[in-house]
Amino acid sequence: MPSINSPSGALPARFRRERLLIVGCGDVGQRVARSLRGRVQLVALTSSSERMPALRAAGIRPLQGNLDDPATLRRLAGVATRVLHLAPPARDGGTAWWRDQRTTALARALRLRSVPLAFVYGSTSGVYGDCGGARVSETRPVRPDTPRAHRRVDAERAVRWLGRSAGVRASILRIPGIYAPDREGGTPRQRLARGTPVLRREDDVFTSHIHADDLARACVAALFRGRPQRIVHASDDTELRMGDYIDLAADLYGMPRPPRVAREEAQRQLPLQLLSFMGESRRLDNTRLKRELRVRLAHPTVHTGLREEAAAA
Repeated sequence: MPSINSPSGALPARFRRERLLIVGCGDVGQRVARSLRGRVQLVALTSSSERMPALRAAGIRPLQGNLDDPATLRRLAGVATRVLHLAPPARDGGTAWWRDQRTTALARALRLRSVPLAFVYGSTSGVYGDCGGARVSETRPVRPDTPRAHRRVDAERAVRWLGRSAGVRASILRIPGIYAPDREGGTPRQRLARGTPVLRREDDVFTSHIHADDLARACVAALFRGRPQRIVHASDDTELRMGDYIDLAADLYGMPRPPRVAREEAQRQLPLQLLSFMGESRRLDNTRLKRELRVRLAHPTVHTGLREEAAAA
């Protein structure tokens, strides 16, 4: 296995014919593809014919299909030796609002022929719900508080079913907030420009983070080193409350710090989606990421990742 943290490392001969299927080849998926280009064959599922030229230009063979149309997924059977699934559940689950039909359909399609050696699913730390600021390990029971978190829990069940029933080495990465200066909306800069308030300290919540490049490293490590049916927190070492994170960014960018408001006032001013993140407080333990997957974080805390953008500005 090559060094996960050295993109120039060469794969052993037995890996050179590996084929990686990326489902949900957005920002993080493309970072994974760049790190493995030339070392494995890259395939990506896309529902848009317009994306195909860009994927080909990136050295990725596109396969057209739609996670919401299970019949179009049959062509994925037997295509890849390893699968990275980063596509989110549907925004609206319909009558079965707690189900992630997309992951279930993908798992069923992969079982139609020879199954992949490894399957990595990018889940969310939101499956834990509010933990009152406690430090959370992967053994903590899930307690989803939102419909989207319930759908993520259902997706994790489908992934574990695939692993147990078909002998696939399935890994689940529970991912917190992703940031990166070169990622669309990937830093608090736009939020600071709008002057969006943050909670006063006594009402504030702990949030966790991961730089997009480090997340890509975690995905690659899980694809080749993940333990069977294992959950891992793909999180950095940061332990900051949300308001302190935004203040840090403001100081680095030379921008005014946002106003601090009570939770009651925030509920009147802020959109529901942002409020949902302000209602959950937890600190993720990333011991498995570093010990089991042996990922060395290029950005151990948000201080280093945000400084990059501030220095380049």
